[in-house]
Amino acid sequence: MGGLENRGVEWLCVRSAFCVGSMRRLPVLLTSNSSWIPRLSVWIAAAFWMAHVAAVRAQDGECQWVEGYDLTLEGRGWAETNSPYDRLPAKAEGVVRGGVWGLSKDSAGLCIRFVTAAPTLKVRWALGGSLAMPHMPATGVSGVDLYAQTVGRWRFVGNGRPHTDENEAEFNLDGTADEYCLFLPLYNETRSLQIGVKSPHSLAPAPERGRSVVFYGTSITQGGCASRPGMAASNIFGRALNVPTINLGFSGNGQSEPEMVELVAEIDALVFVLDPLWNMSPDLVRERIPHFVHRLRTAHPTTPILLVEDCRIRAEDVPTGMGKVLREVYAELLAEGIGDLHFLSAEGMLGPSDEGTVDGVHPTDLGFMYQARAFEKALRPLLVPAGQ
Repeated sequence: MGGLENRGVEWLCVRSAFCVGSMRRLPVLLTSNSSWIPRLSVWIAAAFWMAHVAAVRAQDGECQWVEGYDLTLEGRGWAETNSPYDRLPAKAEGVVRGGVWGLSKDSAGLCIRFVTAAPTLKVRWALGGSLAMPHMPATGVSGVDLYAQTVGRWRFVGNGRPHTDENEAEFNLDGTADEYCLFLPLYNETRSLQIGVKSPHSLAPAPERGRSVVFYGTSITQGGCASRPGMAASNIFGRALNVPTINLGFSGNGQSEPEMVELVAEIDALVFVLDPLWNMSPDLVRERIPHFVHRLRTAHPTTPILLVEDCRIRAEDVPTGMGKVLREVYAELLAEGIGDLHFLSAEGMLGPSDEGTVDGVHPTDLGFMYQARAFEKALRPLLVPAGQ
């Protein structure tokens, strides 16, 4: 028997020992200069290795891994992206400003919906940036959140806490949910994500839900500074009304520039929510918001548009200079005959006290709950037929 066959048996033996670990070490059946073992030894070693690996899997339960994008991936306005978890299409690179493009890699608002009867599941995900920020924890920046829906109501199951660039989390399920939703990191790039369940259980995509409510805006829209992904306002809102959402919040870069307006206008939305004032000056509001509304109305003659003031924690600060101009612009657009255009005041948007933010600007989970309720109050009449 030639040296190649000898090396093959050696490799099988070493790999068997590696798979077993320190508990069981397989003997080395051959040395590189053995010549007296028949060819059958190769097959014996291979069979032994495969049988042992199968036994280990049977003991631990074999985990069947599925790519997140092979399930129901929601929150994207375009299919033609460089990565499944990007928020802008590949064609936007070099068209939008560099800051916008970089932030589009963050997976804010993306979620994966699926169905399973498994008692437990695992999630593993790889990240491309810093785990946390000084004013926002790693669970919000880089973690994942699992929710379960039972009879139309969503409830929190648990979160995956990031410790490094590559992470894994396990969730215990009670078997009563109709479907599950996994929210992705708000301020980090999700480079890859898989969900696994043990055999004989499986995963299946949840049913598609149609058009989305599109939120365009700033760091607040993106989810800064929620403690975990499920607590961003757009995600809270989506669960409350059971509608898909698209998060186009770009931290420090929600300036309503013409290039972004053209991209947003490509989306066949259920409603457009425009909330960029924190990143704009009064002059920019005057210059760009009318163009934004006109462009959306040209592309989508009957789609509702909601203009949102910049949220503040103190009633005496409302309206701001940007808010005053937005109110003027809103009145002018209505006078022009722009239909299905709506306005949401910042009054009380972050709650009745000044305890709803991390730093006086970015909401905590409490602030986001109040903001989501304000969105719901404004948008529910536009989404739910009267009497239902």
